[in-house]
Amino acid sequence: MGFSKDFFWGGATAANQYEGGVFEGGAGLSTADIMTNGSHGVPRQVPWRKEDGTTGSEPLCFHSDVRHLPEGAIPAYIEDDKYYYPSHIASDFYHHYKEDIRLCAEEGFNCLRFSTKWSRILPNGDDAQPNEEGLAFYEAVVDECLKYGIEPLITLDHYENPLSLSQRFNGWDDRYLVDQFVRYATYLFERLDGKVKYYLTFNEINCIDAAPFVTAGVYNADPQNIANATYHQFLASAKTVLVAHERFPELKIGMMLAFGPVYPYTSDSADQLLARQMEDRTLFYSDVQMTGRYPNYVLADYERQGITLPVQDGDWDIIKAGVCDFLSFSLYGSNCVTTHTDDDIAAGEGNGGTFKTVANPYLKTNAWGWATDPDCQRITLNTLFNRYHCPLWCVESGIGWNDEFVDGTVHDDYRIDYMRANIASMKDAVEIDGIPLMGYLYWGCVDMVSNGEGEMAKRYGQIYVDADNYGQGTMKRSLKDSYHWYKKVIASNGEDLA
Repeated sequence: MGFSKDFFWGGATAANQYEGGVFEGGAGLSTADIMTNGSHGVPRQVPWRKEDGTTGSEPLCFHSDVRHLPEGAIPAYIEDDKYYYPSHIASDFYHHYKEDIRLCAEEGFNCLRFSTKWSRILPNGDDAQPNEEGLAFYEAVVDECLKYGIEPLITLDHYENPLSLSQRFNGWDDRYLVDQFVRYATYLFERLDGKVKYYLTFNEINCIDAAPFVTAGVYNADPQNIANATYHQFLASAKTVLVAHERFPELKIGMMLAFGPVYPYTSDSADQLLARQMEDRTLFYSDVQMTGRYPNYVLADYERQGITLPVQDGDWDIIKAGVCDFLSFSLYGSNCVTTHTDDDIAAGEGNGGTFKTVANPYLKTNAWGWATDPDCQRITLNTLFNRYHCPLWCVESGIGWNDEFVDGTVHDDYRIDYMRANIASMKDAVEIDGIPLMGYLYWGCVDMVSNGEGEMAKRYGQIYVDADNYGQGTMKRSLKDSYHWYKKVIASNGEDLA
């Protein structure tokens, strides 16, 4: 019993890291469009402006503990040579989508995940009518996919929200965004009716604690603001699911979780408990979106902190009725945690720095501290299925590397080794454990700007893009060794991993 004959093989992208064309086609600015570039160890910045004209910037992004802008400041796009905004050019998918989709088709893809940009459809997030150029662009992308037999999987909110809504409402802190998001989703459902079957509501919804501005446009964040924003996104997702089920019954709407198994560093019971608590904290988000209720341990924690959820009459019924149809997840590796503070315990970033972790001595890491775990897919699939008993889909998995482009290609054996381990682990979960897995989408199938650092140098793709950290280059596409390897894997439906 191998992968099913209709298993989805493909890749995944995000508009804010890949699309570009920020000022074209009538689009408005998103929160991602004002995030500057950073580098390894240097967080990205969010510029701000006050009414008196004072400007500055703060690292409201991943790898930073900053949660507030100065009093009276709002996030803003500031044209200044000291700021470079990677999303404005990115990989220029806006002008290269036909070429990129063709290359994906030639690799054997039968699925491509991409995100739509809310502010390309509704430039201010709540405009009375949608932007026709934005709808037409995404319809053209979908049509190009269908031309090659590629199933589109659309993420409705992937780490960017209309900047105007962030400025006016502190992002998802305000309930106003709930119905505006449902309007935005509905415009896409209507325009792409009969063409797109699968959608995800919020990308890696559980990362809101780590980066509330990136995920939810919240630029003044404390535990109460974050709890508000989380609740509002849950409510918006549930309402979106209910609209889809009522008006477009063929649609399947998934939730999307950033996940990585959490291992205790020692057999100390305190380490065991910490690992369990950290994993449960991640699964809180899928608990709500897949079962329709907040787990008791979260409600108890809110009570201890004095947090009150902004519940209105009928909300719980909506959240209960609007559970998602499948659970999708990103998985880059595992995390290792400990309560011990011994000097001989090496620090590590684990799964992209989402948690404060220690290095796992049994795993190899790359330059960014990410460990390749040969069993993490099987462990993850069993963990999620045994908890939710629903269809699962790995919609994001990859490894960033400072690729060297030599003689017209990249010899990325390290990427092939990473993919081989992940796919083999998935295969064991399907064949040995009987887990129903819908598909595997490799993250960053085409090189694009990294989210955490905002740089092109941290490359994930199987297709090389000639562009540097400042968008300089020809944008020419070239095939890496991993492209040819993955093509062989897809052709064999996962049987040939040599």
